[in-house]
Amino acid sequence: MRKPPLSVALITFNEEDVLGKTLEAIKDIAEEIVVVDSHSTDRTVEIAKSYGAKVYVEDWKGYAQQKNSALEKCTQEWILFLDADEVVSEELKESIVKELQAPKADGYMINRRTYYMGKFLKHTWQPEWRLRLVKRTAEPKWVGNIHERLEIKSRRVAKLKGDLYHFSYKSLFDHAYRTVKLTHEIAANTEHLKDPSFFDLFFRPIWAFVRTLLLKKGFMDGYAGLIVSFMTMFYTFLKYAFLYEIKLKRKLGSKVWRNEDTRS
Repeated sequence: MRKPPLSVALITFNEEDVLGKTLEAIKDIAEEIVVVDSHSTDRTVEIAKSYGAKVYVEDWKGYAQQKNSALEKCTQEWILFLDADEVVSEELKESIVKELQAPKADGYMINRRTYYMGKFLKHTWQPEWRLRLVKRTAEPKWVGNIHERLEIKSRRVAKLKGDLYHFSYKSLFDHAYRTVKLTHEIAANTEHLKDPSFFDLFFRPIWAFVRTLLLKKGFMDGYAGLIVSFMTMFYTFLKYAFLYEIKLKRKLGSKVWRNEDTRS
C-alpha cells in the first residue's frame, strides 16, 4: 500500500508501556513519524527510533508548546497528531487513507473511545470528537494551557469514520491520582474566577454524576460507567474545593492558614 503524504506527530515522556502499540498501528500509513521527547528515562526513545521516527529531545515547555514544537518539525502535506497512549483502529486507518486520496476538508475530527476497567466504553465519555488530522497549509496550532486543543485557520472541517482507541488510565489508582493532580493544577491557574459558592461545591458535583450516569447513559457501560460517574463527581468537587482552598489561603495569609503561633 502506497503511503499517503502523512506525518504522525507525538510528544512523549516515559511511554515505553504504550508507545509500541501506538506506532505499530500507524507505521503502514505514516510517511514520517515525528516524536518530541522530554528526556525520558526508560526505553521510549529507543522504541520510537525502532519505528524509524525522527526523535527530538527537548526540555518540557508545557503541553501546547511541546505539541507545537512537534507540529513545526513535520514536513508532509498532512499531519495526524496522536498522544502516546492512543491507537488508530483499523477502520480509522482505512478512513484516513481513503480520505487523503481526495480530501474534502482541511481538518478532520476523530472520535476517541476510552479503554477503562477492561473494556472500551460505548456510552461514557462518548462521543469525544477531537480535531487531530490537519492539513499543514491550514496553519495548525495547539492553544490553551491545561486543556489544550488543536486549531486551524479554516472552517472546512469534517468527521472521519473509525475510532481512536485511548488507553489512558493504567488503574483506578492512576485515575484518582491524576484527577487530584489535574484539578489542583486547574485551580491554581484559574485565579480570574470568583470564589466558589456552596452551589459549586455541592450541587455541581452531584449534577456531574447525574449527567454522566443518566443523561450520557453511563449506566449502560455497567460498573465501569458507574465508577467513571463517581470519578467525574470527584473531579468536579476537587476542582472547586482546591480553588476555594487557594483563594482562602491568599485571603488569610500563609501564617494564619498554618495556624502558626505568632505570640512573642
